[in-house]
Amino acid sequence: MNTVAIVGRPNVGKSTLFNRILERREAIVEERPGVTRDRLYGDAEWNGVHFHLVDTGGIVPDSDDVFERAIREQAAIAIAEADVIVFVVDASSGITPLDESVAAILRGAGKPVIVAVNKCDHPQHDAAIADAYRLGFDQVFGISAMSGRQTGDLLDAITSYLEPSQQPSTDERLKIAIVGRPNVGKSSIVNALLGEQRMVVTPIAGTTRDAVDSVLRYYGREIVLVDTAGLRRRSAIAESVELYSVIRTQRAIERCDVAVVVLDATRGLEHQDKQIIADVVAARKGIVIAVNKWDAVEKDSKTADLYAERIRSELPTADFAPIVFTSAVTKQRLVTLIEKAEEIQARRLQRIPTAQLNELLLPELERTPPPAVRGRDLRINYVTQTGVAPPLFVFFTNFPDLVPDHYKRFIERTLRRLVPLEGVPVSLLFRRK
Repeated sequence: MNTVAIVGRPNVGKSTLFNRILERREAIVEERPGVTRDRLYGDAEWNGVHFHLVDTGGIVPDSDDVFERAIREQAAIAIAEADVIVFVVDASSGITPLDESVAAILRGAGKPVIVAVNKCDHPQHDAAIADAYRLGFDQVFGISAMSGRQTGDLLDAITSYLEPSQQPSTDERLKIAIVGRPNVGKSSIVNALLGEQRMVVTPIAGTTRDAVDSVLRYYGREIVLVDTAGLRRRSAIAESVELYSVIRTQRAIERCDVAVVVLDATRGLEHQDKQIIADVVAARKGIVIAVNKWDAVEKDSKTADLYAERIRSELPTADFAPIVFTSAVTKQRLVTLIEKAEEIQARRLQRIPTAQLNELLLPELERTPPPAVRGRDLRINYVTQTGVAPPLFVFFTNFPDLVPDHYKRFIERTLRRLVPLEGVPVSLLFRRK
């Protein structure tokens, strides 16, 4: 599909324009520079023309700052991928030496460049348009990304360079969200799998602030990887931009098929890890636990088994999740994560025939029947699967409201023992026969 990149120096409104064109709040927007660090992708459409839209972090040429250098590399990749570049400048501050430095970079890209003079909220601000022509580009538009003023004219100019394309079909690719606490190596895992610096990676916790999609080509199949901002305890969220990042991570969990929850092997399972795992299970998504930085742990032949046993003992409601010991540095078992995610998704989509379910489960439930409650004898008469992704099993009984929670847990454990459901949260529903 056509690709359009939005670039410019920090804090000129690139992410606001990105959200305006997509007509939804995808990028984090904050009134200070440096909020967008990775490049973000979204699918947009204008007058029947569909295109990928790429938001980038603010470019600061020649800076030695660790973040600004990494952001500059990300923006360079976006420019190389783009068919059209939208160069955003700020009408309120005029053309700055930083804008001129960015313009010099763009002139060397050999791509169509359209200048968007942002923050032209009223006609009296349009005087800034004339000043922007000295950047050396033919097409200059005064817009307001916040209110949408004249963004239609900008989109007409963008799509004039693009080939008409069909509307993308429903995306049925496997979507894997990489989630976890800050600085456990989520972005490093994604970069190692992709074989490129797709994510900004620094030793500073909290580098990734948006949820970012990447496409992994794996044996001829496309798999979508979602790297997310590290989840912190809400009490530890000191700034609003981090709160937005937590919301983005929750959204990434909601729209993925399988979540890989990354732990730090050097720190073990912490309270916040348990909360993240609980969030994934509550969302009924497939789950894999990746114990990362395994290369940094001194170990013998029993270390992994003891480590896994300790994790499972602390996660009684998620002991069905497979545990994979990985290292983003050495790339140890990273492919196993993808293989496990594919297996789990296949299990999430499987349908077990009703006759087979009853043949397997009912004899077990007859051997250990439900207890009497309020003087009433409970009976499970029949079970059937009514849904997939997540699997939903309906049990027909004489008193569905009286089935105790401990017996529901027994049914789930029995179901998991008889049916391959590793890594798959299931839903049980009880109805009157």
